[in-house]
Amino acid sequence: MKRLNVVLAGLIAFGAISCSDDDSNSTSPNGNATAIHNNMKSGTWSITNYTDDGVDETHHFANYDFTFGENNVLIATDGTNTHTGIWSVTDDNSSDDDDNGNDDIDFNIGFTSPALFADELTDDWDVESRTGTRITLVDISGGNGGTDRIVFEKN
Repeated sequence: MKRLNVVLAGLIAFGAISCSDDDSNSTSPNGNATAIHNNMKSGTWSITNYTDDGVDETHHFANYDFTFGENNVLIATDGTNTHTGIWSVTDDNSSDDDDNGNDDIDFNIGFTSPALFADELTDDWDVESRTGTRITLVDISGGNGGTDRIVFEKN
């Protein structure tokens, strides 16, 4: 447990350092990182759609509310179970790690447990689309080329 806390503290510190408020050069069609970050911090969110390589896996997360909090702390709770992770939105104005080649706004999610959250949600997702109450994130696997999608909607 102590090791998990040390790892989580390190990930939170990394996320806080990697978040930049200087997004004046962003060319993202989906807004800048600061606007996305600030929007996600308001209210709670639910996963209304999650597909893994085209297979609907939404049911795994259907009862969870996600709070994208201060200091990059991410809380997922279903009323009985609570899982703590980290999150950040980054923009370094390069396309060296983007799957779509257009921009470099990444929505980063990190969980160390439970295994389902760590395996399925932990990644640097690309913002595919967003409104004030909905954000669609996409990840194209480097290994097999499969596409994963998460849709968060504000509660």
